[in-house]
Amino acid sequence: MKIMSNHKQYNMSRFLGKVYAVVAFFCIVAFSSCEDTDYMTYDTSNNGIYFLSDTMQYSFSVTPIEQRTHLVKIPVRVMGGISDVARPINFEVITDTTTAEEGVQYRIGEAVVLPDSINGFIPVEILRDGLKGSNAEGYERYRLGLRLLSNDYFIPTLNVLNQKFVLNFDNSVEQPNWLSADGEKVWIERELGKWHPLKLIKMVEYFHALEEILPETYEKMVVAYGENLEHIPFGDPNLYRTIFRKYIYKPMYEYFSDPVNRDVILAEFPDFPFDFPNPFA
Repeated sequence: MKIMSNHKQYNMSRFLGKVYAVVAFFCIVAFSSCEDTDYMTYDTSNNGIYFLSDTMQYSFSVTPIEQRTHLVKIPVRVMGGISDVARPINFEVITDTTTAEEGVQYRIGEAVVLPDSINGFIPVEILRDGLKGSNAEGYERYRLGLRLLSNDYFIPTLNVLNQKFVLNFDNSVEQPNWLSADGEKVWIERELGKWHPLKLIKMVEYFHALEEILPETYEKMVVAYGENLEHIPFGDPNLYRTIFRKYIYKPMYEYFSDPVNRDVILAEFPDFPFDFPNPFA
């Protein structure tokens, strides 16, 4: 039996060490690649697709009355690989659960999964002019039901709930949740006149304009009262009353008092009271 010399043993050890190093390197690379992938790939030749949630709510609420449409992007996700091209999403409207009429209350655009992504969306444009209801008569609520379908790119996956989606929408503007010490809703008529949705819409519009005029103060007011003035304690912004009167109440008074705006207001809100007080009277 031949005994390997110390020199040959040394060379063999060096060779095996290099082999182990190369193998370890590729294992680390493979492991890192798996770690960097934050989505489920599985069989990339047969991609699944599903809704990220089953419902979504939208209301025009305090958006400016000049805004007549709103685009809602309903999110979907792929369980599989990505592609360098946009891939179409196949779906259908569920007539049994849909109360809205296409072309009247909504329009649907091209639905795709974006290139180099596992995320996609179904774009639904909501048409404000087709939404019925008013402050005096109440607002009609609309539903749009969607179901994912198979195509050459995707197969609906997970459970049935992840394959269906309902979009609820309306044009309602509710009185804000400003509460008194007794927990009752309040609306300060000496500052605002009688409650009407258009007053809140214009109030929020001029409030948002403060972001450009007084950005630091605006940020503090958002923290105190909410992005859309959802929670003003007792309905009285006493900490910023001077700013409210100068930058919000004053332009509101001027808008509602201007005869040029009267016909436009009545066309949209026939029951508007035109009683907004002069904040500097």
